[in-house]
Amino acid sequence: MKNIRLMSSVIATSLLCISFFPAPYTTAQSTSSPAHTKGRTYYEERGDIVWEVPTHRKLIALTFDDGPDESKTVAILDLLKQYDAKATFFVVGSRVEKLPNIVKRERKEGHDVGNHTFHHPSFHRISPNKALSEIDQCQASIINATGTETHFFRPPGGSYTDSLVKLSKEKGLKMILWSWHQDTLDWRKPGVHRIVNKVLRNARNGDIVLMHDYVYKSTQTVEALKIILPELKKRGFTFVTVSELLDNRATPEGLIEVNK
Repeated sequence: MKNIRLMSSVIATSLLCISFFPAPYTTAQSTSSPAHTKGRTYYEERGDIVWEVPTHRKLIALTFDDGPDESKTVAILDLLKQYDAKATFFVVGSRVEKLPNIVKRERKEGHDVGNHTFHHPSFHRISPNKALSEIDQCQASIINATGTETHFFRPPGGSYTDSLVKLSKEKGLKMILWSWHQDTLDWRKPGVHRIVNKVLRNARNGDIVLMHDYVYKSTQTVEALKIILPELKKRGFTFVTVSELLDNRATPEGLIEVNK
């Protein structure tokens, strides 16, 4: 009888705890949160989003966000030319309209140009109509500056949702993010050597490196490139555009690509 009373007490206590402590937030988040609900593997297997590209070759893609800038972008282009390097610039449409000749130069010198929205708003909780407007306006600015459209899109901050991935595909744009181990955080102005060390210590085949050609009152990225470019070239790396990197993808045996 004593054991029965003890068991009843334990059950009652458990029921009381359940009533006061709801299910973990992650359960509700999976059904109601506007954040992306599918993991990296899901999007990566389908080719919806690219973080990096598996390749046997020593290729690396430098990418620059938020430009163009009349001084820093030009300095970066000069350095890339010096080291026979190609890169990808994810441009902001409102800046493209002010400096179209720089974007035209990017294309002329063999670099990729990607869509990074028109005003660079937060995409964390953006409406579908606003997202569409931002993408379309930026695309128009790129066409006006270069005569050709882009097929790459990078949302500000790397924020994406299922609906944004779908919209990107409907617009014929492949979403390009970056290797998680190659986020230089140069927009925080961490210091030239921190930017350099981040890239050099983590350099792997098929990396997509995140940098910025526009950071307010900072030339740290430009100075870092003066060290990064010759060192990685010395190690045998070739600097390519995202397009070229995708063309050199190594597909593992047995991999089935879906929804392409």
